[in-house]
Amino acid sequence: VPGRGAALRLCSTRVAQEGINKPVIDRIIRVDHAGEYGANRIYAGQMAVLGRSSVGPVIQQMWNQEKDHLKKFNELMVAYRVRPTVLLPFWNVAGFVLGAGSALLGKKGAMACTVAVEESISEHYNNQIRTLIEEDPEKYKELLQVIKQFRDEEQEHHDIGLEHDAEATPAYSVLKTAIQLGCKAAIFLSERI
Repeated sequence: VPGRGAALRLCSTRVAQEGINKPVIDRIIRVDHAGEYGANRIYAGQMAVLGRSSVGPVIQQMWNQEKDHLKKFNELMVAYRVRPTVLLPFWNVAGFVLGAGSALLGKKGAMACTVAVEESISEHYNNQIRTLIEEDPEKYKELLQVIKQFRDEEQEHHDIGLEHDAEATPAYSVLKTAIQLGCKAAIFLSERI
């Protein structure tokens, strides 16, 4: 309070920036935020089509976890002062269309989409874990913990998709390959733009 002799310091959610590899952290947080944003839009699209079906509660449960993931990456973006990708408006539409489009193929199509996306994301998170461990596992302990937890949850979603007959989708391997190519392109672009 001005005039009282002591300066009032507002609480900050920022992380100490000393010694961190800012370009690496910016890239990781930006792309993970974009990925979790896209995943939320995919599940929103699936729920729009299949929300009242027998698989609706399963999709909702996975979506709820994705909402928590996005919330955490929103917090990390502020804490590390990372700007979001400029492609968020595109991922907003593309994610919803992918989710709704796969759900229009039925439960198996939605689950095939889930398997393809979550497998790509788990692999992506594993690559980030390796990068942060090579950098300094102690320095990036909190971020490593978050990424490991989210990787494990994405792997659970992948397994749920398989349990719900994803592989029985007509042209499963073609659909999976196409979705995973899209995921790789989204990751590449979101890390950089």
